[in-house]
Amino acid sequence: MMFLLNFLILLGGLQNEPLHQVDPSVPESRTLPIASPTFWGKIMVEPETSDFDNDADTVSYAATKIRIGLLRTRLHYDLNKNRIDLDSVKQVFGDRLINHVIPYWYGTGWSFGGHTSVPKEGKIACGYFVSTTLNDMGLKLDRYKLAQKSPIDEAKALSCGTEITTIAHEDPEQALAQINAHIKKGVYFIGFDTGHVGFLVKKKGKLFLVHSNYLSPVSVCIEPLETAKVFKTFTKFHLVDISNNEKLIEKWLNNDVVLR
Repeated sequence: MMFLLNFLILLGGLQNEPLHQVDPSVPESRTLPIASPTFWGKIMVEPETSDFDNDADTVSYAATKIRIGLLRTRLHYDLNKNRIDLDSVKQVFGDRLINHVIPYWYGTGWSFGGHTSVPKEGKIACGYFVSTTLNDMGLKLDRYKLAQKSPIDEAKALSCGTEITTIAHEDPEQALAQINAHIKKGVYFIGFDTGHVGFLVKKKGKLFLVHSNYLSPVSVCIEPLETAKVFKTFTKFHLVDISNNEKLIEKWLNNDVVLR
């Protein structure tokens, strides 16, 4: 396991969290999960202040994408060798998406037709923000086609045939309660009826919306779902698990097509 530990540290991986040690004399210990990524330990210090463990200030976005690609290759190898399990891969995927890819995009301006592929250069619409970040994570998809789909069709594409949960309620508090009851640990896609899309993450029972916001601040941001103005303007929401979606994660590991 030492080579895996060194590899993850080299990739800016799970610092301060040692991997479980493998006892060669115990066969079962060869299928132990990677220690929980830092994302699940913290996401916010205060409701309006993001606090991510990421290296966006010291490593270029292009280099980050390369490192994620190398990590994916190694995870695929180690999973096949039973050195890690699929739950560990899911956690790493969620950590890299939230803590290493998305932070580069905070502050990138929104526009209805924005489709930049470079953080903070040009503008990006909500659909392109979702499709571009997932594409940059290494999911094999056409970011243009995915971004141009309706929220429900985007949910269908990302679900890879797994469950799509639709919640509809006129009362925002009731809608929030139902969404909160459904969302577990991890990263989810959320489609707002026919008009908006983004990601949901959960921390200590509280939901946070990560999206390219067409309202204030008119840019990519993270905010509590319960106080998001966008949330209060819709009554129907489509939810799809991203980081715990085994079919999607397996496509990522195997470099299989999600959407041509």
